[in-house]
Amino acid sequence: MRGYKEEGTTTTPFDMVMLNNMDRFHLVMDVIDRVPGLGSRAAILCELMVDERLRDREYTREVGADMPDVNDWTWPAASGDGRQPPLGTPG
Repeated sequence: MRGYKEEGTTTTPFDMVMLNNMDRFHLVMDVIDRVPGLGSRAAILCELMVDERLRDREYTREVGADMPDVNDWTWPAASGDGRQPPLGTPG
């Protein structure tokens, strides 16, 4: 269960979500931590999620806006085959 934590800063919408550990990267890490037996098989994915959080946080601090892949992201069109685009590709 996640909830809002007031951090007392003005920042971007996605950074605020990250400050509250409700971002997509943190949620993936939570699933990896909570599903029995998944942690060791998904260690690389977990590292990738940590790296993505750091990358987004650094960009926000330098530019003052969310990353384009966050700002411009949309739900991908249904292709019928159930596949999703790779992480980091525009919707």
